[in-house]
Amino acid sequence: MVATTSVNVSPNTVLALMERLRETGASIDPAEAVDAAIRLWLATSGHAPDAAPRGYQWKTLFLPEGTWLRMAYRGDHEYAVVEGDRIMYKGRAISPNQFASGYADSVRNAWQDISIRMPGEQHWKLAGVRRRELARAAAAPPAHATASAPAAAPATAIACTPCVAPLEAAPSAPPLPRNTDPGQGWTEPERRKFRFRLEDVAFN
Repeated sequence: MVATTSVNVSPNTVLALMERLRETGASIDPAEAVDAAIRLWLATSGHAPDAAPRGYQWKTLFLPEGTWLRMAYRGDHEYAVVEGDRIMYKGRAISPNQFASGYADSVRNAWQDISIRMPGEQHWKLAGVRRRELARAAAAPPAHATASAPAAAPATAIACTPCVAPLEAAPSAPPLPRNTDPGQGWTEPERRKFRFRLEDVAFN
């Protein structure tokens, strides 16, 4: 049996602790909660501000220090807390599977049976749900990749007429020699000065 000693705690602190345990539905004894809070303070108070965050790495899910784990079975609950790099349950370090199977006295799926509440959160969420959300977030493309890029201007077909040198005009045929043969009526005295008679040209 572990020996205990009394520590004076202000009534306001005790009342606040009892109220918080009631709000969260935790069945942990107030003395155990005080003991866990003191151990957590001892583990974190000596760290440098820029020290790497401590916590328990559960497969792909990281549980930062101060995370609570809750196991429900047959209408009852048991609680464990992440202290440093370990999950502590009733003063001993355990794994999530040990916490789930040991409390239920049977083989259990810790991802489906353990609920988690991380520091600063108000509600519990199943570990399996958190793991799926983390996987979806990792698979989603970055925001800058999903932003709609401006549509590329459609390629405009430009008809290009081949540059063909204009064909040179075919050389014109030399003019026919002037016909000097006397036409009809050329020998008439009054027509000798003309090549054709006017009436022949007009009514031909």
